[in-house]
Amino acid sequence: MAETGVIPEGEGDPNRRDFIHIAAGAAAVGAGAMIAWPLINQMNPAADTLALASIEFDLTKVQEGQQVVIKWQGKPVFVRYRTPAELQKVITEGAVGSPPQTDAERTKSGHEKYLVVVGSCTHLGCVPTFGAGDYGGWFCPCHGSHYDASGRIRKGPAPLNLVVPDYEYTSDTRVKIG
Repeated sequence: MAETGVIPEGEGDPNRRDFIHIAAGAAAVGAGAMIAWPLINQMNPAADTLALASIEFDLTKVQEGQQVVIKWQGKPVFVRYRTPAELQKVITEGAVGSPPQTDAERTKSGHEKYLVVVGSCTHLGCVPTFGAGDYGGWFCPCHGSHYDASGRIRKGPAPLNLVVPDYEYTSDTRVKIG
């Protein structure tokens, strides 16, 4: 047969058809990414949460025998400057609480006089009050949990000791929590 230069009906230029399929596929992938990005991005922590990922605190603001409550990641954190009598008592008691822990396991070496704990009762998340209770530490009035001056549970329904967050001393007078 002689070539007439006419492509039979139903058959297009194969290169052109492949380009259209590839371009349509690329456009669909791009559109899918544009739709998915906001949905995935909204799962990232908010800017105010990231700002509170760690916080520094000046320990000179706490007098011996007092505690300061600071907010970290939306939770209260107790920073307590313990007296020599409190220290002596929690050290001689040894490993108590649940799980049993010594005071040295709950503080940093060289800074034993300071205790840093998350101020939420491990029973139902209430905020315990300092200076009440039977063991010279905290008392949760909601359900009657008693903690000692090391934040260890001693009596009541709370299943665990007060949580010690990750923290480090950046100097002798500054602590970084988180």
